[in-house]
Amino acid sequence: MSHFDDPLLDFLHGLQRLPKSQRTSESTRLEPAVFDPSLRIADTDPELWTAMQHELQRQEDHVELIASENYVSPGVMRVQGSVLTNKYAEGYPGKRYYGGCEHVDVAEQLAIDRAKALFGAEYANVQPHSGSQANAAVYMAMLQPGDTILGMSLAHGGHLTHGASVSFSGKLYKAVSYGLEPETETIDYAQVAELAATHKPKMIVAGASAYSMVIDWQRLRDIADRNGAYLLVDMAHYAGLIAAGEYPNPVGIAHFVTSTTHKTLRGPRGGLILSNAEFEKPLNSMIFPGIQGGPLMHVIAAKALAFKEAASPAFKTYQQQVKSNAKAMARTLTERGLRIVSGGTESHVFLLDLRAKKITGKAAEAVLGRAHMTVNKNAIPNDPEKPFVTSGIRIGAPAMTTRGFGTTEATAIANLMADVLEAPENDAVIARVATEVTALCRRFPVYGADVHGL
Repeated sequence: MSHFDDPLLDFLHGLQRLPKSQRTSESTRLEPAVFDPSLRIADTDPELWTAMQHELQRQEDHVELIASENYVSPGVMRVQGSVLTNKYAEGYPGKRYYGGCEHVDVAEQLAIDRAKALFGAEYANVQPHSGSQANAAVYMAMLQPGDTILGMSLAHGGHLTHGASVSFSGKLYKAVSYGLEPETETIDYAQVAELAATHKPKMIVAGASAYSMVIDWQRLRDIADRNGAYLLVDMAHYAGLIAAGEYPNPVGIAHFVTSTTHKTLRGPRGGLILSNAEFEKPLNSMIFPGIQGGPLMHVIAAKALAFKEAASPAFKTYQQQVKSNAKAMARTLTERGLRIVSGGTESHVFLLDLRAKKITGKAAEAVLGRAHMTVNKNAIPNDPEKPFVTSGIRIGAPAMTTRGFGTTEATAIANLMADVLEAPENDAVIARVATEVTALCRRFPVYGADVHGL
């Protein structure tokens, strides 16, 4: 069995295979061209086809260093483009509000069971459309508007949904924020304890979108217990590492664990909630009918396949390499005179402080993009720049590792990045680096073919 073989794929292929004798002839269709399987998107919608082809080429020829992005397997991509996209299935397996759900029930139950097994959870909900909606469901199931939440400051690496004033989490709830110790730039657990004792939050939120070090889940649970609070861990960035045993697992420590299913987990874009069985009823009812209607069955099926891939020995090896590549890049950039926030990385990601180079994160993102290196501007702790400008960039290793880069390639990319950041206005340097990056990427193709079947 190959890495991407799966009974779910066989099931989907079977649904799509019918003898020609049983097929309706094209001449009897009201819209024969739309359902003609021989026509490509290039024939029916050349404008869209061109955009998709250009994006495919960008992904192949640029090195992807955005920490929240990854490349799904061809199998996951095929499942997302399957006939499951046609099915409405409000409700949960075995209890739907629509008929004809017996096959999508199989797909969703596979996803549920595999998520529970992968992370050691008693309960899993695979229907959230995103990590933000997973967080919203937990908040709304367990809190009342105006309740206090204590989350990591967006300015120090937290996520919008952890209490930022521009997010629903900061509008519906009284949000208090903790941050990093000034000297070590690691989570200030003493501050968390002090704020919890002072404000008595109903929920403490852990996890981050731009934090490179290991988070002590148990220490946060102890603080929550002392103050009568729930602990919610948003593991979106670390889920793949956690599934592979390469980062501490919060399941069994936190009351609630949420995640996206892409990023390090390398599945389709979507969300996930894990918890104890005692919270199944309020969480299920808050996802549906609380904040969502029909689940995306093609995405849920793709989650099922991604969870199976993540349970393989090869996935553990992959996550080990992700960490090695991130450390190699951080070490190389430090040697080239750049400062890494928190002093390094223990995960897949790190922040680069650009102030010494007299370049903003926004400008660095743009010039590195010209050099075929895709990053995102990101605030550093106590950043003096505006959020859309920033003084830093966030760098991640998941996508580059998926395409086969090892520490040799990671080191080379870091050196090329430093070359550009040292001469951001030198067109010759930028052109040289772009050529070298493209040559390196073509040695390690992501898909190597037209995966769209356009």
